[in-house]
Amino acid sequence: SLTIDEDLMDAVGILNYEKLLIANLDNGKRLETYAIKGPRGSGVACLNGAAAYKGVIGDRLIVMAWCQLDDAERPHHHPKIVRLDEKNRIVASAV
Repeated sequence: SLTIDEDLMDAVGILNYEKLLIANLDNGKRLETYAIKGPRGSGVACLNGAAAYKGVIGDRLIVMAWCQLDDAERPHHHPKIVRLDEKNRIVASAV
């Protein structure tokens, strides 16, 4: 699992226990796991359990979630993207 600051989850619409695809920019590893909400304002992004073997503290991660849309929804859908600094604070967003 990946524990994520609940404020960050809210910012991009990730739900508790939602399936995630994670790409580690520092070692090239990818994994599928699920989100667990962490304390608000903590900046936490912590790989847990077996996922913890896919990274170390300080690694930069891309966290992806997706949805299925029907033809009517597709034109109105816009991905939610945030960029974080080294303390997992939002520095840019396209939401």
